[in-house]
This record gives sequence, structure tokens and C-alpha cells, in this order.
Amino acid sequence: MGSYRFDGVTFRVYPEDHDPPHVHDRYQGLNVILELSTDGQIRLADREDAVRPPNAKRNQVKHVLKVAGERFNELTELWGEAHA
Repeated sequence: MGSYRFDGVTFRVYPEDHDPPHVHDRYQGLNVILELSTDGQIRLADREDAVRPPNAKRNQVKHVLKVAGERFNELTELWGEAHA
């Protein structure tokens, strides 16, 4: 497993994980799964458990998205290294 920590958010990639490229994120008790799209965009994964707990504060989710967007290159490299 590879991980980075930026601005209080821990991003993890699991080597045995499936496509599409994505990261598992933890921030203040929140768990978020973000897809790393080939067009350079970060978005919530298209799955029911993309945000846990489901009643998470919107500002926390926005923070995770913001930090991930700022670190897109590092996160895609992390995915690539874990799946080389």
C-alpha cells in the first residue's frame, strides 16, 4: 500500500485494487473514495460507499476534493507505482 498525507488528508492506494484509478482518503473521521480520471479531473467514485459516513459534512468533502485536485499528479503517480 502506498500513501501520502497532505493538508490533514491521508490518501491511500492499494496495489491489489481494481480500475478505474482511485484513492481512498481519510480526513477527520471521514472516508472518501475519489476517482482519478484521465482528463485530469478528480471526482467522487460512482459507488454507494464513496463517502462514509453518508451524512458527512459537506465542507469536509469539499476539503478532500480540493486537496486531491491540488495533488492530482502525485496521486496518479502513487496509483501508477502501486500498479506497475
